[in-house]
Amino acid sequence: MVMQFSDKIQRGESIAAVVFQYNYACNFRCSHCSIRRLQDVKDRRSFTLDDVRNLSRQMDELGLANYFITGGEPLMFPDFDEFIASLDPSKFHVGMDSNGWLLDAAKAKHLVKIGIDKIELGLDSLSAEEHDAFRHRPGAHARCLRALDACLAAGLHIILQTVVTKQRIRSREFIDFLEFAKSKGVGTCVTYAKPVGMWEGNFDVLVDKDDMASMRELEKQYDVFTHLTPSYGLNIGCIAVKRMITITQFGDVLPCPYMQIALGNVLEEPLKDILERGKRIKYFGQYVDTCLMAEDREFINKYVTKLYGKPLPVPHDQVFEEDDYL
Repeated sequence: MVMQFSDKIQRGESIAAVVFQYNYACNFRCSHCSIRRLQDVKDRRSFTLDDVRNLSRQMDELGLANYFITGGEPLMFPDFDEFIASLDPSKFHVGMDSNGWLLDAAKAKHLVKIGIDKIELGLDSLSAEEHDAFRHRPGAHARCLRALDACLAAGLHIILQTVVTKQRIRSREFIDFLEFAKSKGVGTCVTYAKPVGMWEGNFDVLVDKDDMASMRELEKQYDVFTHLTPSYGLNIGCIAVKRMITITQFGDVLPCPYMQIALGNVLEEPLKDILERGKRIKYFGQYVDTCLMAEDREFINKYVTKLYGKPLPVPHDQVFEEDDYL
């Protein structure tokens, strides 16, 4: 499937990796959490294992090759093993994120056995005090480092996932962080801070174009990347809908994990139709050279602020206007 990505892009098709928020259960209360309000929703239909199997069948038929499992904390899922089996991992590259709290040597070996290919460990500072305060869990830093070593020993593909604010991106601490990742032989996936969730309306943490240019310079020196970094030989800019979608616990399909705008619901209509609808919105059907949610103040002011104070996710036709569609 991956070998066909270029052809699919040329035909205007999505090659989206599915970021699957299968269950919002979590054992942390992170300062930047983007799904806190969704965790309180109790009166909506959630995915069943049969629904997961149907989603995987549709993905396979569409030529989509990647799952990324998130939550919440995936290792808190009560039916985690059955869920992974329902994905049919032999047909997909399956990654997942984790805060590392429950990820010891035995669990790492088990993840390999059931078909997990990659782990992204959330680490937000080399300082235990700062990381634990950010994650609101004493001991989180030590557990994350333990998980890192356990995953390396088990042969899992490991990436450190870290949140970068305007205040952090040019700091000595961040350079030391990248040096630490290099010493461990692992890459670093940077998530730019976004004004949603617990950071709703927090524009002080947002990066600008100069900050992003600085990150591109760091990409030349370290194994560090963002969602804008070209991959598979493709430079497609913002990857929302083109290269990534998020599916919530309730079946809503979002352009990205932080853009809580519903393009449709996969429990109610085919994924193919939802992807085609998403690509008719100009921001997702055309090339965009920045992160709409982290840097593009015009997009944030015009659209993201419409989400504030409303039940999430907000339907796309309540956010975008007629001239936003191709």
